[in-house]
Amino acid sequence: MAQATWNGAVIANSDTFEVVDGNVYFPESALDRRYFRPSPTTTVCGWKGTAQYYTLVVDGKENKDAAWYYASPKDAAKNIASHVAFWKGVTVTR
Repeated sequence: MAQATWNGAVIANSDTFEVVDGNVYFPESALDRRYFRPSPTTTVCGWKGTAQYYTLVVDGKENKDAAWYYASPKDAAKNIASHVAFWKGVTVTR
């Protein structure tokens, strides 16, 4: 089992997940969508593709671009399609 928490809230929880480059990727179905807001930010990884971001909002506090995902990952990263990973102070345990 893997769990992601931030600002005292469980934002993702799942028995299934992928680990890539040391990051835990949660299936989208594991997210508590109350805490996620789309972000216009994008970045590009040479082997995974273009990442898109979410900003987390918990109890009025905002964590800008703290979650990312690859909507259309390259073939080498197909296993993380429809998965989300975290950083910027989000605690992930497994």
